[in-house]
Amino acid sequence: MKIICVGRNYKEHARELNNDIPKEPVLFLKPDTALLRSGGEFYIPEFTNDLHHEVEILVKISKVGKYIQPEFSKNYYSEISLGIDFTARDIQNKLKEKGLPWEKSKAFDHSALVGKFIPKENLNLSNLHFSLIKNGKIQQKGNTSDMIFSIDRLISYISQFFTLKVGDLIFTGTPAGVSKVEENDFLEGFIEEEKIFDLWIR
Repeated sequence: MKIICVGRNYKEHARELNNDIPKEPVLFLKPDTALLRSGGEFYIPEFTNDLHHEVEILVKISKVGKYIQPEFSKNYYSEISLGIDFTARDIQNKLKEKGLPWEKSKAFDHSALVGKFIPKENLNLSNLHFSLIKNGKIQQKGNTSDMIFSIDRLISYISQFFTLKVGDLIFTGTPAGVSKVEENDFLEGFIEEEKIFDLWIR
């Protein structure tokens, strides 16, 4: 199982971190040890003093595919979820300054929270609201209509480089509003009005 993540897929998030708007998807990977399920606790790693949440719509691949055309991408997944790409921002900034890969800041253990999966049928995936609530207040809110690269386009693009297999996860990028998490924060994620995950920060 691969976890494939997309960076800078919302213009406002790219701008809040002073990044250029990409001309093609920015990709990075997380190992299976990054996986974290909803309903538990997340312990802030000792190597970071600036851990950020990035809430994202994610897709679970349902059949093997390579060089998938965009018009056929919809046939390669049947469920979506919501998750968090936890990012050690202080580590990432140091790596970016040196032109080095991001993995230490993005792919550490339990850095990929995955909520419950829901069927994509009856959902308008091109106009889907989602949000992150931190300690009872909205911290991030987004809509898939604001994606630079749509879900189907991402699947097609990713499949040029990586064979997609059953169970692979794609994190599709985060909207603006990322912020530092602190001990005892309580995070909840929603797709439209349905709660998809919750998590305590320890």
